[in-house]
Amino acid sequence: MTEQSRRSYDLLLENIEADLRSGAISLGDQLPGERTLAETYGISRASVREGIRILDAMGVLRSSSGSGPKSGAVIISEPSAGLSSALRLHMASRRLPVADIVQTRILLETWAAAAATDLPPSDAADTALAGAAALLEAMDAPGIDREMFHELDTRFHVALSSLAGNAVIETMMASLSGAISGYVRDAVDNMDNWPAVMTQLQRQHHGIYDAVASRRGDEAAALLREHIEWFHAQIPREEKTEGSDER
Repeated sequence: MTEQSRRSYDLLLENIEADLRSGAISLGDQLPGERTLAETYGISRASVREGIRILDAMGVLRSSSGSGPKSGAVIISEPSAGLSSALRLHMASRRLPVADIVQTRILLETWAAAAATDLPPSDAADTALAGAAALLEAMDAPGIDREMFHELDTRFHVALSSLAGNAVIETMMASLSGAISGYVRDAVDNMDNWPAVMTQLQRQHHGIYDAVASRRGDEAAALLREHIEWFHAQIPREEKTEGSDER
């Protein structure tokens, strides 16, 4: 890729950002076709295609073929998708150790648990708590397999983080969880003592939920830290080193 083509698709990204800021385009809007975008921004159609692919990967738009209102490039907003992908790639390169991702997750989750108690009750919080309770019930189902437990576990933690009412924290939590999802899934699949580990995780989840629901923020934060650190301590050291370049 040449420097000129890089500057060209950057121009598209900058103009899309400016149009979003100004309100010229909004969520759900369909972008014009390649030819129109190229003419509007004075760049080649190849640069337009490259810019659209990047915005798609970033979770800013959804691109699909065909015709009709749902075809072409439609403005969306899924920030955690793009962040998760970027984090996973940098973790794979050993640039971002899993241990650091886990520590960041602890910081965010414990802050969110404590901050949630300072907010007045709301319908949104009640909905999030109800969702977390449903996830707990699903994780307690007899015979639940490892993959489903892991998926529900991830959603449970993101749901709790949403109680702080901070969209950036919630997005970052979803991104961090997505970034280490493969690492955690592999670890869970290789645990010979998984039934005992799962039982302990279930107990911990219920304790965390009870503290959050009762608005005992400091206790919830302490339990979350203990829970996350305990689980990662169960992962064999060789897997940590291979997956994280742990320092």
